[in-house]
Amino acid sequence: MTAASTVPVASDATAAPDALEALRAKLDAIDVVLLDTLRRRIGVCVDIAVHKREHGVPMMQPHRIGIVQRRAADYGLEHGIDLDFLRNLYDLIIAETCRVEDEVIGS
Repeated sequence: MTAASTVPVASDATAAPDALEALRAKLDAIDVVLLDTLRRRIGVCVDIAVHKREHGVPMMQPHRIGIVQRRAADYGLEHGIDLDFLRNLYDLIIAETCRVEDEVIGS
């Protein structure tokens, strides 16, 4: 018997769950930042809606939506993120912020 065969070595099966859990913990931490960022973004949209209401500015600003979508697309191109995914994501984000702005402006 050689020395190498007598040394206990952690099998891939036992090491893999620990590595997977560590990666999931990183993902969970990123999700908290992502959700907090979305919450803060919606909060700024509330502030914008208050400003629009107080100054008679229409809620819908199509040129602004184009700017936001273009910036997301540019980011995707620069960082290798699928453009369809980003477009769909920003469609959802913009729809929600428009809904919130409508509520604030209508109140």
